Amino acid sequence: MLLISTIIISSLILLNFLLLKFSCNKSTRKTKVNKMPVIIRSEISLSKEFDELAPTGS
Repeated sequence: MLLISTIIISSLILLNFLLLKFSCNKSTRKTKVNKMPVIIRSEISLSKEFDELAPTGS
């Protein structure tokens, strides 16, 4: 009885390792990397921020 249980458990463990070995996902991902940065907003105006500031008086 103990021998049969050991054989069954060992065979299940072996089957598990075989399934793990041969069922892995072997898809290749080829992603293209954009080396050029994408500029969304090219104009930044700083003068608008300075017009809204109040004088400090110091």
